[in-house]
Amino acid sequence: MGMPDTSWDSWKRTLGQAVEFAEELGIAKSQIYTMAQQVGDLLAQSVTPSNPEQKAVKELWDVASQDERQILANLMTRLVSKR
Repeated sequence: MGMPDTSWDSWKRTLGQAVEFAEELGIAKSQIYTMAQQVGDLLAQSVTPSNPEQKAVKELWDVASQDERQILANLMTRLVSKR
């Protein structure tokens, strides 16, 4: 078995697929943003960043207020969305 692809582009693709799936289920954008913040909290607490870009996002998350984390989650969601 090979090593998993931990590149930034692969990570964004995976997140984008999750957002697209949520949209296909009819989940409202505001709810997707809320879920993105919850996932961000979970990832920041329990997952070691696997590339420099993820490390930068985690460092921003760690110093952000709750409101700023919501903004960061919204931005990440828009970044990975196809639309």
